[in-house]
Amino acid sequence: MAVLIPKSDYLNVLMERGLLYQCTNLEALDQKLTNNKITAYIGFDCTSNSLHIGSLLQIIMLRWLRKTGNEPIVLIGGGTSKIGDPSFKLDARKLLSEKEVYNNKSNIKNILDKCLSLGEVSHDVLMVDNIEWLNKLEYIKFLRDYGAHISVNQMLGFESVKLRLDREYSLSFLEFSYSILQAYDFLELHRRYDCVLQMGGSDQWANIVHGVRLIRRVDNNKVYGLTSPLISSSSGVKMGKTTKGAVWLNEDRLSVYNFWQYWRNTKDIDVIRFLKLFTEIPLDEVSRLAVLGGTEINEAKKILANEVTQLCHGKAAASAAAEISQRTFDFGGISEGLPKVDIDRRKVEAGLSAVNAIVYVGLASSKSAARRLIRDGGVRVNNSTILNESVVIAGKEINDAGFVKISIGKKRHALLRVI
Repeated sequence: MAVLIPKSDYLNVLMERGLLYQCTNLEALDQKLTNNKITAYIGFDCTSNSLHIGSLLQIIMLRWLRKTGNEPIVLIGGGTSKIGDPSFKLDARKLLSEKEVYNNKSNIKNILDKCLSLGEVSHDVLMVDNIEWLNKLEYIKFLRDYGAHISVNQMLGFESVKLRLDREYSLSFLEFSYSILQAYDFLELHRRYDCVLQMGGSDQWANIVHGVRLIRRVDNNKVYGLTSPLISSSSGVKMGKTTKGAVWLNEDRLSVYNFWQYWRNTKDIDVIRFLKLFTEIPLDEVSRLAVLGGTEINEAKKILANEVTQLCHGKAAASAAAEISQRTFDFGGISEGLPKVDIDRRKVEAGLSAVNAIVYVGLASSKSAARRLIRDGGVRVNNSTILNESVVIAGKEINDAGFVKISIGKKRHALLRVI
């Protein structure tokens, strides 16, 4: 992609903050954004009951679109979720029932509501569901009207499709149809709302290009596609993936405290880049934080954790998570806001081995792993290090509030709630 110094506020923000990866015609889009406000959309399928932080860049892009005077559309994939996007997947997605799609859709709408402040009286983000038009499609008419404009040759050339075919994995006609339906979504939004830009992650590039081409061929109009990069940490781990699984945006899947801690534990080398990508902190403030060194970089990590948690869970929840962390780490206290696992009081008072307790609260996957942690001096019970694998937790370890705190290293903690 040719280097361009954008004139439009929106593209300038995306480029300065590292949010722009590909665009079908960057110069023409920049000119259109400079001369007019535009309508753009991003789609979110409902194949899970929560989004994870892999979707945060798209949410941020919609927020910046609105901040720069343009009109965002959130497209909920109530229809396309019944098929599932096969892009860069080696196996077909599990087909979801109507009830599963409905329940997932409800949860995802709530998350987007919170992240985009859709509940505010002055909000200007339109949310629509593609089930509104996809459920009404007549198959023969759809094929006649649009089938001739879709090139199978081009579809076979996209990396997301070649990945399956080159490895001789099955690609069903159902999955093959997904890209066509997403292209049709763009056409519908263009006709209904004069939407001229579809955005998404870089794994959506092929699907987005199909929509751009379909609108050009069917309506003879020029529209655009733009993608954000797929983000990984400096260690090469895909953003949002951890040893424990995805970092979910739904509090039922991941506590606010653990969400906050994920960002607080960002590696030093990543924190400034993530402040640019995942927050709306002005870049001059980010530059000030960039010069911090040593332990001072922890201040930047706390700001990152607070900002992203506030975006996804609200100001009060972010403040509570920060306070829990301060009490836990800065003052070594036992905080009731930490992840808790209930246990029968009789089991503790009878003597519960530290090894079993570590596994029970989920801080180690096996007893052998727990023993290694103890031998390495990485385990504390109520802030006291234990070095003997035979240590037993008994009634005297239960504090007045009915908890026993177990810690692994400096950053991983859990509470046994004795009931």
